[in-house]
Amino acid sequence: MAQATCSFCGRNKKDVDLMISGIHAHICDKCIAQANQILNEEEKTKNAKDAPKFNLVKPQEMKSHLDQFVIGQDEAKRVISVAVYNHYKRLMQEKDPDDIMIEKSNIIMVGETGTGKTYLARSLAQILQVPFCIADATVLTEAGYVGEDVESILTRLLQAADYDVESAERGIVYIDEIDKIARKSDNPSITRDVSGEGVQQAMLKLLEGTSVNVPPQGGRKHPDQKMITVNTENILFICGGAFDGIARNIGTRLNTRPLGFAKSEDKLDSVDKDNLLQYITAQDLKSFGLIPELIGRLPVLTHLDPLDADALHLILTEPKNALVKQYVKLFKMEGVKLSFDKGALKYIVSKAMEFKLGARGLRSICEAIVNDAMFEIPSQDDITELRITKSYATEKFEKSKFNKLRAA
Repeated sequence: MAQATCSFCGRNKKDVDLMISGIHAHICDKCIAQANQILNEEEKTKNAKDAPKFNLVKPQEMKSHLDQFVIGQDEAKRVISVAVYNHYKRLMQEKDPDDIMIEKSNIIMVGETGTGKTYLARSLAQILQVPFCIADATVLTEAGYVGEDVESILTRLLQAADYDVESAERGIVYIDEIDKIARKSDNPSITRDVSGEGVQQAMLKLLEGTSVNVPPQGGRKHPDQKMITVNTENILFICGGAFDGIARNIGTRLNTRPLGFAKSEDKLDSVDKDNLLQYITAQDLKSFGLIPELIGRLPVLTHLDPLDADALHLILTEPKNALVKQYVKLFKMEGVKLSFDKGALKYIVSKAMEFKLGARGLRSICEAIVNDAMFEIPSQDDITELRITKSYATEKFEKSKFNKLRAA
């Protein structure tokens, strides 16, 4: 009797671990494994053609959602809403080799401290239908140095996607404090700049799109660790930073200065010296210390306006998470009705303008004013109402340590 051979590869039964016989044919275990692999790859290709379906959140709806939380900053909100909407559409495009491929538009936001960059990102996360994470650029260093690798940014995205790689590859990443990785001098570094230019170089392929080996638990990579491969081609990156001092670069370029005299009176009249950030260009980012290759991978540049007194007053009272509403809720939990007079609110805003800390300054000033009440009231059952007047706010703030600070 002739020995059975595999009808696909021709191997004898004695050369394989398992031979399955049919009516007129045989197949070995090695061919079965290979056929299974081909089947899985075909299934993946088929699924890739079926673009994910999203309930598209239109730019105006997205901006309306952001308006509930962030006061002003219309331009930044419009730019982000359009970019995220286009990101959804890009994910939905069908894979057609002859069709035009839409490229992603990574964003960089520039704004003074306390103007709402991070808060804008947090508010955006609530409406998105794709994984979203916020990463911090300050902890990043070049590979091999103490700190975190650039790939650790994607670890947070994987965690947000419950380690579903396919879902994470459609996500959005907000990288905060991007200005902290600016190179330390105007000239290319001749020594290692491991937390500045070195990090920018490492981020280039990440922003553009490449397959990255990501440590699942974050931190430093080591040889024995199991890695997860993530393709960043369809991940949208939004970067934000205060870029403290960049107004001087803009002022120099515009032939004017934030303070002092300008050479051209006509040019000085046409420039809003209180908000030089609105004139920011990629050239100013390069002067600040971002390398041209990184700037090129962040094609959409937008700015956040400095907060004036009217905006600060609205931040105190209007948004869903307004500071006044938070304090009212805190006191309500103690059974006390809290209210702020208009004079007290104006006083808080005037102090916030004086200290130039943006919306964050409002919180510090409010804490200084109501801290005594929050300390005493829980122990006093007879108090049911507290009214913060201008005189009360002034008295409490003047005796606080915070009052010892002065604007630089």
